[in-house]
Amino acid sequence: MEVLVPAPLTTASSVAAWLDHPTGGPLLRQLLASGGQDESALAPVRLLPLERLVALSGGQLSAEALSDLVRRATGAEDHRGATEQAPDTAHPSASPAARPAWRERVVPGRFTGQTVVVTGAGSGIGRATASRVAREGGRVVAVDVVADRLEALAADLGPRADAVGGRLVVVVADITEADGVARIVEAAGPDVAALANVAGVMDDMTPVHEVTDAVWERVMRINVDGTMRLTRAVVPLMLGRGGGSVVNVASEAALRGSAAGAAYTTSKHAVVGLTKSSAVMYGRLGVRVNAVAPGPVITGIEARFASELGAERIGGLLATIPEPVQPEQLAASITFLLSDDAVNVSGAVLASDGGWSAQ
Repeated sequence: MEVLVPAPLTTASSVAAWLDHPTGGPLLRQLLASGGQDESALAPVRLLPLERLVALSGGQLSAEALSDLVRRATGAEDHRGATEQAPDTAHPSASPAARPAWRERVVPGRFTGQTVVVTGAGSGIGRATASRVAREGGRVVAVDVVADRLEALAADLGPRADAVGGRLVVVVADITEADGVARIVEAAGPDVAALANVAGVMDDMTPVHEVTDAVWERVMRINVDGTMRLTRAVVPLMLGRGGGSVVNVASEAALRGSAAGAAYTTSKHAVVGLTKSSAVMYGRLGVRVNAVAPGPVITGIEARFASELGAERIGGLLATIPEPVQPEQLAASITFLLSDDAVNVSGAVLASDGGWSAQ
């Protein structure tokens, strides 16, 4: 009788392989439990190598902790790279053929002479977008509510932007407040060519009968009201110069009902409505308005399940999502729509989601 021996575990083994392993599974679940989570938190990343959890955890899980996990599971050091890993027969799709690594290709001068306002610029997609525009010669008005994040952006990007003629103006402001919007407009000046509404917050995955007023109001205030108020203030500047481009960051949750809770899903559907209405209103006046709907992205926005029903319904469905990507990959989609390369595109919702919306 043939006895199947599980493939040796390494940090390159998939999360699914770890969870299904007789030794590795209990150890990984124990590690999750120590952080107050269970394996449902790993549903969206089952097909990823275990080592990707270091980046996805936002610093909560270290590479050293994973190496220790391997030692405990195998009684040896992680031999990734020194030993070929046996095929994962239980999950044949867990180890897809290697793809060429994506490289950001900066387009020199694409935003030269243009002022571009980017919200949420202190981290994640907003930071990547601000960086890309500045390195392509634009004057970026980088907006965030956290001063330290903007200072870090300026320190990191300053010399590189200067080298190509780009500029960075940082503004600590809350887009939901009138004085915050006024400070952004003042810093931008009268000639604004483009606006990227990136700032946003996630909900807690609650269905409508469980959502609290606090969660609903915060999500709608930032994702919808803030986006509308800053757009309302900037569009007249674009009309005055004869045209411009607005890109709103929606979400996969704007395309389906199975990606988030009631508040976030509603807010992002509203962003799409604002995008389409504005595209119709300003199309003949030279202002293009589009949206990008990201799928899973490695950012500082974390989803948590405050609802048993939400975890049961959405957690299982999230197992089908594609591999999370870096913010720079979303910035590539956003800057395309911001730029004149998208001259004939308005009212579009670009699903930058690795094909998730096609499922």
